[in-house]
Amino acid sequence: MTTNITSKGQVTVPKPIRTALGLEPGVGVDFSVNDAGQVVLSKHGGKQNNASGRDRFDSARGKAEIHWRTKDLMALLRGED
Repeated sequence: MTTNITSKGQVTVPKPIRTALGLEPGVGVDFSVNDAGQVVLSKHGGKQNNASGRDRFDSARGKAEIHWRTKDLMALLRGED
């Protein structure tokens, strides 16, 4: 498979390669050069959000005990009485 490099140094990883490595948007990749001078592309290990691949706010979602109305919260933040 051949692909072209852009003026910014970017390449598109062909779909069969992305599928074989399990590469999805947001997943990091590592590049290395082996002893034969070949470039090796490998999956880094997870989404860039964090090592678990979960959004960092997932654990906090839905935990608030106070249910604010938007207008009341905005008034508080703006210092309005």
